[in-house]
Amino acid sequence: MTAPADFALGRRRAYWHTLVCLAVLLGAAYVARRHWPTVETGALRLAVADQGWLLLGAVAAVGTWAASALAQQGAVAQRLPGPRLLAAQFAACAANHLLPAGLGAGAVNLRFLMRCGLPAGRSAGALAVKATAGAVVRLALIAVLAPLCPGLLRLPHVSPAAVAAVLGAAVLLVALLAGPLRPRCRRALASVLADIRTVHAHPARAAALWGGSLAFAALHSLVLIAVAQAVQLPLAPLQVALLYLAASCAAALLPTPGGLGSLDAALGLALTVSGAPAATAASAVLGYRLLTVWLPLLPGLLVLAVLVRRKAL
Repeated sequence: MTAPADFALGRRRAYWHTLVCLAVLLGAAYVARRHWPTVETGALRLAVADQGWLLLGAVAAVGTWAASALAQQGAVAQRLPGPRLLAAQFAACAANHLLPAGLGAGAVNLRFLMRCGLPAGRSAGALAVKATAGAVVRLALIAVLAPLCPGLLRLPHVSPAAVAAVLGAAVLLVALLAGPLRPRCRRALASVLADIRTVHAHPARAAALWGGSLAFAALHSLVLIAVAQAVQLPLAPLQVALLYLAASCAAALLPTPGGLGSLDAALGLALTVSGAPAATAASAVLGYRLLTVWLPLLPGLLVLAVLVRRKAL
């Protein structure tokens, strides 16, 4: 494929990603406006929540950046500078909430790895390895927790016609893209598999990759569990963790910045369907977002600016 064709394809993808992102955010704003009394009650309930549990949630939120740094180190064979790696994860977290589909965090980490001396292809491969490990860990945790919480996860009823339409659209999309993208997809897949083999040839790196990915998912779950305990959500901690993992996997299918809108809706729906009062569920979601997004956002952007100024990115 020629350079102009690549550029045009990239522009089309960015255009559709932006449209989907705006549609989801507008939908989330409409839902929030329609259910504003519930959201307002949830915010008031959060204001008088147990401060000890909220402090535990804040500590767990800070730990997610260290876990992300550990997983990123495990995705590459060479040693990365620890303080800058941790700062880059903090900055990536903030950037991730400004661009759709994780593009912000990906761009920050890609630039950081390239500044550390890795070629562009190897840097992109390291990001793919980390993302793959994170997805595998979340699915594994769901598989472990689901039998411990029987009946909690229920698939929504979908008509056969809708399933057939989605499958048909997917097959058509694959058929349209298979021709021009097949060689590039093969090369990308081969590169990622080679990077995975390289990482697992070093036991310490493999342990960091999988341990960091596990800690990242577990700490995010702990943030929500702590907030749920603070607002007295009537669900067991294991149930809250399972609902978070399932909702985050569902929200990953929609390219909103940092899951804003998609994760909030999926998480709120999962909590209420599982028996939590709507106002209490709204408090839990608001508290989780406060600790993981809104409080770290401005400091994260400042760290990002410092890293750029010092040419660490």
